[in-house]
Amino acid sequence: MSVVVVRGAVAVVEEAGRTRTGDVVIVDGRVDDTADTAGARVIDASGCVVTPGLVNAHHHLLQTAFRTLPGTRGIPMRDWLPAMAAAYTEAVVDPELTLLAARAGLAEALLSGVTTVADHHLTWPSGADTVGMARAAADAAAGLGARLTFVRGAARDDPQEAAASADDIVRALLPDVHGGVSHDGMLQVAVGPAGVHSDPRETFELLGEVARAHGLRRRTQANEVVDVEIARERYGRRPLDLLEEWGWLAPDVTLAHLCDVTDDEIARLAASGITATHAPGCDVPMGWGVAPVRRLLDAGLAVGLGTSGGGSNDAGHLLADARLALQVSALVGPQLAASEVLAMATAGSADGLGRPELGRLTPGSAADLCLWDVTGVADAGVADPVAGLLWASPGRRPRTVVVAGRVVVDEGRLLTADEHAVVADLFERVAR
Repeated sequence: MSVVVVRGAVAVVEEAGRTRTGDVVIVDGRVDDTADTAGARVIDASGCVVTPGLVNAHHHLLQTAFRTLPGTRGIPMRDWLPAMAAAYTEAVVDPELTLLAARAGLAEALLSGVTTVADHHLTWPSGADTVGMARAAADAAAGLGARLTFVRGAARDDPQEAAASADDIVRALLPDVHGGVSHDGMLQVAVGPAGVHSDPRETFELLGEVARAHGLRRRTQANEVVDVEIARERYGRRPLDLLEEWGWLAPDVTLAHLCDVTDDEIARLAASGITATHAPGCDVPMGWGVAPVRRLLDAGLAVGLGTSGGGSNDAGHLLADARLALQVSALVGPQLAASEVLAMATAGSADGLGRPELGRLTPGSAADLCLWDVTGVADAGVADPVAGLLWASPGRRPRTVVVAGRVVVDEGRLLTADEHAVVADLFERVAR
């Protein structure tokens, strides 16, 4: 039995607005504050706030290889989508590029306090080794010690091919599992079309069948500007009308973005039991909208937080996007509280993945946690050190990160890989 004690923190955030002091005891990768700590390994948390590991509920890890591309910033989504598609074609997306981009994106995630990433992979060249690409992302996560939810997405793919590929991926990555989560909880598989702007009803229905067969979660993107425009042009409907008709407003579905939603649509979403993901670091700088998070929360929806990908948000730093979420919330309603946004970045995101053991530091929860040093000058004068995690020190990085009881970042340094080699390997592949 492995016992670790995290001791001496300024504060421990257990979950959604509940903070305490005292030890966090980890036994075999789980939180267990009743365990005997004699002889346990001690992690000194003096001067730190301890939080659950952050959960990035919406990323596109492949886009880590395509950051700051000329002609892709601050443009309408109708122009951005083909610009990114051209970049993918030129680069030749394959298992190698998938691996290297995922390694870089996941290393960045761990170094910024994110212990779980949902990777909505949407780029599948015709004839590509789709199982090899999915396995590459999974291998990248396993090598670094990060949790990964790999979402077999689709974006204008042949519906039959997408569904067959999704089925193959589940059988290859989780051969003896029903429910989409590996026995150790480190890998999850889900499915999800890019949205009604790119995929027809058949894709949604066939991927839904794969989800039902294997017990997978479903995810898609909805109600960004282009999504609403194209749904109106193509179908004479709004996206949520189509998703409801196609069976995609249900408790096992998470919808990302939701920038343009009416009060009636919010009520329908709440009644359906879906969960939502806010991605301000993508939508705000690109001018694609701001989700009315206050209204979503007040209606009873669980809301998580995601960065989206490097093609629109050049950083995978979820805490920085949590700060942005605070700042822009007042533009579309009453300002969110820091505790609410931190809950979105932890428990809210985990709930959208169907993973109640993540995003919390309560008895029985997975021992994923971060130690954030709050003794520096950026925290001078901060009255509430937990709120200060978001409001103060943009770009803050954790001192220590633990995933499943294993220390993967210490003193701000990645322990599971050479950070410089990760960077160099991706640049070498991109140059080719």
